[in-house]
Amino acid sequence: YSPSLTNLLNTMAPSLSPLRSHHVAVIGAGAAGLVAARELRREGHSVVVFERQKQVGGTWIYTDHVEPDPLSVDPTRPVVHSSVYATLRTNLPRECMGYRDFPFVVRSGGDQRRFPSHGEVLAYLQEFAKEFKIEEVIRFETAVERVAPATEGGSGKWRVESTETEKRVRRDEVYDAVVVCNGHYIEPRLAEIPGISSWPGKEMHSHNYRTPEPFKDQVVVLIGNSASAVDISRDIAGHAKEVHVAGRSNPADTYIKQPGYINLWMHSMIERVNKDGSVVFQNGQTILVDVIMHCTGYKYHFPFLETNGSVTVDDNRVGPLYKHVFPPELAPWLSFIGIPWQVVPFPLFELQSKWIAGVLSGRIMLPSKDDMMEDIKSLYATLEAQGIQKRYTHRMGIAQFEYNDWLASQCGCSETEQWRKEMYLTTGVRKKAHPETYRDEWEDHHLVSQAYQDFSFYTLTCNM
Repeated sequence: YSPSLTNLLNTMAPSLSPLRSHHVAVIGAGAAGLVAARELRREGHSVVVFERQKQVGGTWIYTDHVEPDPLSVDPTRPVVHSSVYATLRTNLPRECMGYRDFPFVVRSGGDQRRFPSHGEVLAYLQEFAKEFKIEEVIRFETAVERVAPATEGGSGKWRVESTETEKRVRRDEVYDAVVVCNGHYIEPRLAEIPGISSWPGKEMHSHNYRTPEPFKDQVVVLIGNSASAVDISRDIAGHAKEVHVAGRSNPADTYIKQPGYINLWMHSMIERVNKDGSVVFQNGQTILVDVIMHCTGYKYHFPFLETNGSVTVDDNRVGPLYKHVFPPELAPWLSFIGIPWQVVPFPLFELQSKWIAGVLSGRIMLPSKDDMMEDIKSLYATLEAQGIQKRYTHRMGIAQFEYNDWLASQCGCSETEQWRKEMYLTTGVRKKAHPETYRDEWEDHHLVSQAYQDFSFYTLTCNM
């Protein structure tokens, strides 16, 4: 991989003469909001970032606080904005995770591991914010209450109503555009379990899991097949009496004891639960259980956003969105960053941000409203023809690289580095084959070398 200097500088340098400069509100100062703010400013726009927490980092800010409602379904509950548990480590290597022009390298005194802790990711985001002076445009401890079109005629202006929690200052302001970066790891999805209303045990969502000690000597069932279920089941196994993991995608006869554990089993999905506290699995096993933990993901949730039906969330499909970013009816004045999942998030956020910034300045043209709608309908039809359910509309996996490269072509950037693609794929294979050890044993040293060659090239061009 040897990017041309022109392409690389295209990725890094601000446009020298933006066609139009706009006043833009960015909702959220997590990994998406930070890079959105940087790219918008590079393109010549003025930016205000709204962040309800005291610091940058979004979901990567660990707190031992959990919500009083363990299922997080009570709409009046005080919301905790992090789903990070104490032992969480990244499930992607740091080289592959970082923004394209701000490498996520080992720092002095930090967590040196390739798959570092959540604290190391937070430190990286803090460094990013400091390097690009983003904090100067962030309003911390400010909750966005309402975002709505400022006028009936759809002139593109947006009214943003916010409250600064400490000072109790309310603001009602008008912006040219709004970029929504509020994350989607806050509002839990729950599995439907026949008989659950009369089941006497404790139910909770992984959003409210922090440490394994409270599960000492208990029998725990986790529902889910994703990273959180894999990690938490192993975390708890050292303390609980028994841990059982039920997965919807497991065959109905699944009943497997996990190698290396005396108290951890994989099952098919729960068939029903009973008043006596028992859980019956599709494989025929019946077990008396103390706790059911839903590791079943999250819903897209935009409680502040009013679009008169132009954007809806239906079975976790946010739509209609052109390329998962722009609602055609409101483009380019409303956009979303970070909707796709099963992706390498930070580089994807960066490319989406570059695209949005360029479209707002007029440097990059969007198709017509009708053409954007046709593209969306075509995507929906393809998913339906492939038998892919609506809730998986934004799941990308391997398709993310084609998507990223499309964004890069729109922005005049170089495509995703080959080593980054291979590192993602290699890690996925090893994670499946060796869930216990993939973070600490690997065989892709040649890809790491290629990554660091690129990082040094970037540093060199930065100092020219």
